This record gives sequence, structure tokens and C-alpha cells, in this order.
Amino acid sequence: MASAVLPFEAPVVHLLERVRELRKLAETDPSVAAELAALEASTCQVARELFNQLTPMQKVQLSRHPQRPYTLDYIQHLFTDWVELHGDRRFADDRSIVAGLASFQGRSVVVVGHQKGRSTKENMIRNFGMPHPEGYRKAIRLYEMADRFRLPLLTFIDTPGAYPGIGAEERGQSEAIGACLAALSNVGSPVIATIIGEGGSGGALALGLANRVLMLEFGCYSVISPEGCAAILWKDGSRSAEAAERLRITAPDLLAFGIVDEVIEEPPGGAHQDHVWMARRLGDALQAHLGELLPLSPQALRDDRYRKFRAMGVFAS
Repeated sequence: MASAVLPFEAPVVHLLERVRELRKLAETDPSVAAELAALEASTCQVARELFNQLTPMQKVQLSRHPQRPYTLDYIQHLFTDWVELHGDRRFADDRSIVAGLASFQGRSVVVVGHQKGRSTKENMIRNFGMPHPEGYRKAIRLYEMADRFRLPLLTFIDTPGAYPGIGAEERGQSEAIGACLAALSNVGSPVIATIIGEGGSGGALALGLANRVLMLEFGCYSVISPEGCAAILWKDGSRSAEAAERLRITAPDLLAFGIVDEVIEEPPGGAHQDHVWMARRLGDALQAHLGELLPLSPQALRDDRYRKFRAMGVFAS
């Protein structure tokens, strides 16, 4: 069972804990197989019924769950021959963004993603997943590498937003994000972005200008957090649940608006309940979209990306 349990997920977590106990027992006692199958089916049904009724703010809370799989977890489960690259060659190495080369299904790829920490110490090292300008400039190095060697580029988005500190602003935070967008728009190989948790503002978009944008079922993607929106609009942070509903930042709304291209189902109880299951589903989706994009020429991929983002926000009468 996950060490942090949100109040609304407690009934499902307790059932999943029992499922895990029975699975372990079934390894030595085959007689519990029937009971295990029945409990798994019941747990899946309860989880789906409960999670289908979640409010937007509850989904935001799930997207921030400290036990959700992060970029390095997906790298461990999906990729081989991972070689991490460090630094922006200008100022420092920002560990809130991990980037490097890897193999995916036998193909060399470039991987870039936000990385949070689970403990206080890890979060201090990873800056709570909020990149500085040097993090985005490190990402640009990898974008240019993907373009130069025609390697598919896979990005993983999970950040509250770019770090808003004085030092970050002094070193050109907005310029770094803008340069990321320019570099991504020029990549002549397939670019697939996946929102694995929360996608906050330009800090997320710097990794999100892709040919295909995928989103996990309980992720969120927004120009501002619900808390920030409530504080600005109503001067009342307690209205964050109302803000989350009005912002339309959850997967079903974003799919309907054409902001994301596919919503990937999470396991019963959310991605944090089964990292391996979640990675397998994501891997299948990445493979399918890569298969569609790889035959396209470099210019066709750039044009596809341009048309996708130009179409956003267009109203049809």
C-alpha cells in the first residue's frame, strides 16, 4: 500500500492491499486462486465506480500523489541502455530535469523529463520538479541532438511549473522556455510528449510542443494551478476546487478540446498503485504513435506539429 493515502482513495487502497496479500499467498497456495480472481474483479469494479465520480480537484490531487511513477521510474521500466547527460554547458546541471539517450523497443531515442523527489531531501535536490533556466537549456541540448541525429524524442511532463525564484529570473527563465519551444518546433524527428502527473504552465509546455501529446487518466494540464487561479481571481485560495472545475484541466476535457491526442487508462486506484502495469500501458501507446510518425519526413513532422498547435483555440460555428 502506498505510504500516503488520500481520503477518497482509502476504500480502494485497502482492497488493493488485500489483493497483494492474496497474490503473495497464491504463490505457495494455489487453493486461493479462485478467491483472488473474485477479489481482483470486485476491486477493479469498485475502483472504476469510485474514480469515475472524482471531482476535478480530486484528480489534481491524484496527479500530485507522491507515490506516482516519475520520469526515472518510466525510464527504468521502459528503456534500456540509459545514458543520462548533464548540464547546459553554460551555468549548471539542473536535476529537476533528467535527459539522456536510451533504447526503446530496439530503437535509439532521446528522453527528457521532469523529475520530482519523494522525500524532503530528494525534493530539495530535484527542486520539487520545478526547473531553473539551466534545466530548460539542458533540454534544448537534447532537442538539438534529437534533430541532428534524427532520433525520436520522448518527453515526460510532471511539474507544478518553472521555478519562479529571483535567480531563475535573472538567468532568463522566460527566454529559456521560449527557446525550448523554438527548438522543439524545429526538431525533424518524431516528438511525443506524455503528461504523467501535473503539467503546470510554460514550465510544462517547454517539454510539450510535440507531434503527439499523451496524457495519463488522472493527470492535469493547465496554465495555472487551481490554488493560484483562486487566489488571483477571488483572493481566496479555499475556492481551489471551484477553480479546478472551471479551468477544465483534466484528461476528458483536454481530449475533447484537442489539446491531448490520447488518454491512457491507469490501473485500478491510479498509476501509483502499479508502476509496472502503468509503464506497460504507456509503452504500448508510445510504440503505436511512433509507428505512425516514423515514416514521415523531417519537414512533414515539423508541419504536423505546426498544424496541431495552430488548430488549438479555434472555434467552429
